[in-house]
Amino acid sequence: MNREQLAQEIIDTCLEMNALGLNQGTSGNVSARYKEGMLITPSGIPYRKLTPDMIVYVDSEGNYEAGKVPSSEWHFHLSCFAARPELNAVVHNHAVHSTAVSILNRNIPALHYMVAVTGTDHVPCLPYSTFGSQPLADSVANGIRESKAILMQHHGMIAMEVNLEKALWLANEVEVLANLYLKIAAVQSEIPTLSAHEMLVVLEKFKSYGLKSE
Repeated sequence: MNREQLAQEIIDTCLEMNALGLNQGTSGNVSARYKEGMLITPSGIPYRKLTPDMIVYVDSEGNYEAGKVPSSEWHFHLSCFAARPELNAVVHNHAVHSTAVSILNRNIPALHYMVAVTGTDHVPCLPYSTFGSQPLADSVANGIRESKAILMQHHGMIAMEVNLEKALWLANEVEVLANLYLKIAAVQSEIPTLSAHEMLVVLEKFKSYGLKSE
């Protein structure tokens, strides 16, 4: 896939993310691994106005193209790609239910077997750091090594996968899990969970489960 095609796929992912109700306005951002760095959405431009030439290339050292300004969250996107070399796409948004759980500063436990889409038995919530900061990027790097999907306290969600289609699918699954968590928590304080043994069984089965995507 050439740069223009990948840039258009990033735009399409942004538009679908908003259409799914996972994000509002320009608050989220999307990136994909490209050459020795990444392509990422620019800062402050509504998704409907984006064209492929507006997508910004940022190299592995954090240098970006003259005349373009990447998303303010480019630091943690770059950290994700360094932390998980086998994954190639990052979706970040402020999905309402996921963000609500992050404000509570709670992990999403194994309340449903679909938690295994993260590659582990929970969705971790990282302690708060200022948006766009290096401390947040460092925290995200550690979190994304643990799980392909993470919450950031008082902020939102990150999902990382092998490509953009799967990253968006993962983000949507996490938002469904967050919605379930909040509904259960409204009824009782203790969240029923699957056993560690059962989650090991599910995680093994999930090695061949999930969205089929080239």
